Amino acid sequence: MIPFLFSIYIFSVGLQLFFILFVFAKVNRHESPIQEEITSEGVSVIVCAWNELENLKELIPLLDEQDYPNFEVIIMDDRSWDGTHEYLMKECSAFQRVRFIQIEKTPAHLSAKKYALTLGIKSAKYDVILLTDADCRPQSKEWIKGMAECLLSEKQIVLGFSPYYTESSFLNKLIRYETFITALQYFSLAIKGQPYMGVGRNLMYRKSLFLENKGFAKHTNIVGGDDDLFMNDVATAENTTVCLNPDTFMYSVPKSTWEAWYRQKTRHLSVSKYYRFENKLILGSLASTQIFSWILLLVLIPFTLQTVLLYAVLGVFALRLIAQWIVFAKANQRFDNIFKSATLPLWDFIFTLYFLIMGVNNLIPRKKKMRWK
Repeated sequence: MIPFLFSIYIFSVGLQLFFILFVFAKVNRHESPIQEEITSEGVSVIVCAWNELENLKELIPLLDEQDYPNFEVIIMDDRSWDGTHEYLMKECSAFQRVRFIQIEKTPAHLSAKKYALTLGIKSAKYDVILLTDADCRPQSKEWIKGMAECLLSEKQIVLGFSPYYTESSFLNKLIRYETFITALQYFSLAIKGQPYMGVGRNLMYRKSLFLENKGFAKHTNIVGGDDDLFMNDVATAENTTVCLNPDTFMYSVPKSTWEAWYRQKTRHLSVSKYYRFENKLILGSLASTQIFSWILLLVLIPFTLQTVLLYAVLGVFALRLIAQWIVFAKANQRFDNIFKSATLPLWDFIFTLYFLIMGVNNLIPRKKKMRWK
């Protein structure tokens, strides 16, 4: 039994090392592409909002003052009852670039957010669409400019980064580390030529790409997936690029309660089952080998204490941990230090438990209808 478990352990740690050194490390060497000629191609920024009055009061001025010559901001007011409509009616005229569309009713068979996004994209004046959410804040006045510079002539999609604001709670630390791991995965795989998702808080693509692929037609009745499922359908090595320019980071307000975060993660995980098979295989392999690496380490240590096998068990895990620490710490610097790199071994273990718990949770059938917010 021990030789069998040791073989699985070596395979798991070996696969983890392969991804760390030959996939995740690509983020550290990536340079965001920049067009040789200065572009002023029009950009339509679209924000979907459902009862986001206070957030819109902060976000709209920040978007309106972006340093870019040719853009518009479209606020999709999705049946809000918190005073959003009255605010937009009164204040939008004060902003040069901002207009809004009110949605009074959503068709019963459609996801509310996807319906709002579809209307916004169809009404956009420009072919370049840039998405964010009402609870987001651009890192600088050059958010639009930086994202647009990456949209080279042969590209149709730009994947941007959206970290969360720092708070002192354990939940916030978990959210930020999970955001780091997710970003590291989808950015590095996109750089490698295997894009599989994007994050709608900071995502750019062409309206023509959206219309040619009939938008969200393949998954209109699914609550989530307006960003990752659409990217999973249309993103390729040829049409997708990654933007890691710090000026383009779009910070977001994280969930503040475990219940709200759990509901959000459950919705996100329920969407991942619709990914392409090869994407599910890669992500499943990453999660499962991390789980096996830690569990088998703890199982094998007591059984190999009096043997030379103990040195192999500890040695290969130490090699994985050191390589991970070096690669992840450098990537964390590129991602604006969204967690403390010194705590990485602890978070790696905690995230192993997270994979176990959420993996089991994702297998439980859901009867309650999920919401997009």
